[in-house]
Amino acid sequence: MPLKHSLVVVPYLASHLLSLLGNGIAAVALPLIVLQTTGSPLGTAALAAATAVPAVLVGLLSGVVIDRINRRTASVVSDLISAASVAALPLVDLVWGLDLAWFIVLGVLGSFGDVPGTTAREVLAPMVARHAGLDLTRVVGLRQTLTSAALVIGPAAAGVLLAAFDATSVLWITAATSAAAALLTRTLPRRLGEVESDGSSRRSVLRELGEGMAVVVRSRFLLGTSGLVVGLAVALGGLQGLVMPLYFELIDRPDLLGLVLTALALGMLGGAALYSAIGRRLPARTWLAAGLVVTTAGFLLMASLLAPAVVFAGAAALGLGNAVVGAVIGVLQVERTAGAVRGRVFSVKTALLMIAAPAGIGLAGVMAEYGTPVLAGAGVVGVWILVLLAVIVSRALRDLEPKELSHAQR
Repeated sequence: MPLKHSLVVVPYLASHLLSLLGNGIAAVALPLIVLQTTGSPLGTAALAAATAVPAVLVGLLSGVVIDRINRRTASVVSDLISAASVAALPLVDLVWGLDLAWFIVLGVLGSFGDVPGTTAREVLAPMVARHAGLDLTRVVGLRQTLTSAALVIGPAAAGVLLAAFDATSVLWITAATSAAAALLTRTLPRRLGEVESDGSSRRSVLRELGEGMAVVVRSRFLLGTSGLVVGLAVALGGLQGLVMPLYFELIDRPDLLGLVLTALALGMLGGAALYSAIGRRLPARTWLAAGLVVTTAGFLLMASLLAPAVVFAGAAALGLGNAVVGAVIGVLQVERTAGAVRGRVFSVKTALLMIAAPAGIGLAGVMAEYGTPVLAGAGVVGVWILVLLAVIVSRALRDLEPKELSHAQR
């Protein structure tokens, strides 16, 4: 990669990786630290429930902010908030002593960084690609590859850190990764993240948020592809969060549960790397069709619960297809969304994703309670199949030809 490309792309991708690693480590370490501190499994559940609603609201409203201020600044501030919310935990423990209330308060504060940060980095992708003179497919593919790598490295790093250090040290390390992500983003040229004005006067936050939602609703393509992403999250959340743990517990092999995540992550890594390398050599329609077929096959194999080997193969196939679908949709949504509203449009998707996985877990839980794990798996996969059929019938995927970004769309 030429030097002029690497000076922009490398900091952007490294920041993305570090931010995801911080989130991944926190996702594993914090529940354990909450359990150790409060001594109650209910405390962990209460923390997740108490932070879910604020995260959704912040996700929606952050899109308005991202469309008003420099996108590079939004990404930097988001990572700094994430770092501060984690670093505050050991400080509060030292001064007042941690309890569940403090975990909830700081968890809500963290949502002001984690959720907007995800949207801000997604919005920055076409700006990075344009500034570096690279194809958007290449940048999105590389970002998807690092996302998959973080899914493998994050939980493993959390386990190693918790074994090697005390909880306070792990929290400081986690905060440092988010702070480092902010510093790397800060090295990007400020003009890279400038918002292109659409010439209209500034409206109220709620009105601008409504305008972003209206863009999604009026676009058959954006509505359909957002539905696909949410459907994926519902099915994957139900399988990964409930069906898989229940299945391996029933066959008395809970030690194999971690291999499902490994197989899923390795599949994602392979799919993202493949798309990054040769994404433009095949039409978007071919990539998306192949990705949807492989994803559906992976879901069906996992939900069958025929044997651990079949589940692992399904997880790998699901990861492969999911990475390709995510990358293709990511590129197409950027190409079909005006730059001035991109933050609001993408924030709608991010907010929906915040509730999709818990919804999948809840649905699987109800079906497993009154049926079997196989029925629970079939139920959540059925949601995915229904969403996929609805999107196909709606003809939302009819026009998948690549579009050149206009000056306003950038």
